[in-house]
Amino acid sequence: MNHAELLEQLSSFCPETRAAALRRLLEDSPRPAKPVSDWFNMHLHSFFSYNGEGWSPSRLAWEAREQGLYAIAACDFDVLEALDELLAAGDLLGLRAAVGFESRVFFREYANHDINSPGEPGVFYFMGMGFAAPPKPGSKGAAVLADMLARSHARNRNLIGRINAALGELVLDYDADVLPLTPRENATERHIVGAYYDKSRAQLGARAAAFWAAKLGLEPAAAETQFANPNAFTDLLRSKLMKKGGPGYIQPDETTFPLLDDVIGMIRECRAIPMSAWLDGTRSGESNPAEQLECLAAKGVAAVNIIPDRNWNVKDPAAAAKLIHEMDRYIAAAKALDLPINVGTELNKPGQRFVDDFAAAPMKPHHADFLQGARVMVGQTRLLRFADYSYIDDRAAADHPARRDRNAFFAAVGALPGPDAATLAKLAEMSPANALDYLSGCAARGQWR
Repeated sequence: MNHAELLEQLSSFCPETRAAALRRLLEDSPRPAKPVSDWFNMHLHSFFSYNGEGWSPSRLAWEAREQGLYAIAACDFDVLEALDELLAAGDLLGLRAAVGFESRVFFREYANHDINSPGEPGVFYFMGMGFAAPPKPGSKGAAVLADMLARSHARNRNLIGRINAALGELVLDYDADVLPLTPRENATERHIVGAYYDKSRAQLGARAAAFWAAKLGLEPAAAETQFANPNAFTDLLRSKLMKKGGPGYIQPDETTFPLLDDVIGMIRECRAIPMSAWLDGTRSGESNPAEQLECLAAKGVAAVNIIPDRNWNVKDPAAAAKLIHEMDRYIAAAKALDLPINVGTELNKPGQRFVDDFAAAPMKPHHADFLQGARVMVGQTRLLRFADYSYIDDRAAADHPARRDRNAFFAAVGALPGPDAATLAKLAEMSPANALDYLSGCAARGQWR
């Protein structure tokens, strides 16, 4: 089997196939293509929600290793399915890794404000990061996580029902047409819109573009040209069918998504880090970053997430200047509270960067803070996995009362390189107390021993 075929197998829906392909790739290429840099991506969606390339956690880990990334984190919508696979792939490849999730919640204190979901007051994209295990079966946290996915399925079914009613002859079946596109039945809007596009090609053939032109009010000749580009056309379909003004859209309210406080509780039950997500600072809910972050910190939020590329890499210079100013302002507010800053590119749409351009002028001043954020998330993951010690625990707060000092300690643990097999075995055999001493000592020396 050649290299390209093994890469394809990394995103097989069969976990055993993925694991075998990763081991074979490592045997064939024991040294990475590029040396490790200080660039990283701590917000990557895998195919357990939606990845623009259809990549699994194993493929993400392999690509990160080959491109010399310092660290990566998986962050899927509404699930923690990537958890075991990404951490195992990181261990095998010597890669610093962490895992979290992203979801939409309802933020009652901001019920009358657009926050980071434009046009949807109170709706808030939110994250948890640095998990070592999912919630325990039967726990309150497990019920919250299950409810997140159940709500997603209900929204998807209702969305398809409304769109089917508007389209007439083109009818999508969620179970038959959409869920098979996913490895573990966690479908997103992008899966649904892709299924509509594919079904229109299969069912309508040469009439497909004309069908969409009539349904969406497009000029027929332009529709023919656009339809030939699947990525662009599915973006158009998503905008026309599923967003505000489209036949599938309904305005969400307090009952549509879980409450923010419940999701924070689930994350903290897992002893992971509740993490605020920020869009671009142009809406009322993000107009006062300090006030918002103080409110969130009082609820137990302990870090923030930014997708920097959309906040500086835009064509209009005036728009770029405004977005950069807002990003800088938000970073300053987070730093004032000593909240670690997590960044990445998402990779949930074809064409997105695999890693941020940290050499770009708007990024350079913040690179050290972003790197520390990545190290904190890796350190949190290692300390929770092996030493039963979490960034959010009372013990960590007692050991490091100043959050700045806590950040420095967790970052030092995260800065250690990926441990080799012997070190991993040593950690696995240690008691949590001995593992904490060992990790602390290694962090102080800056190397494994």
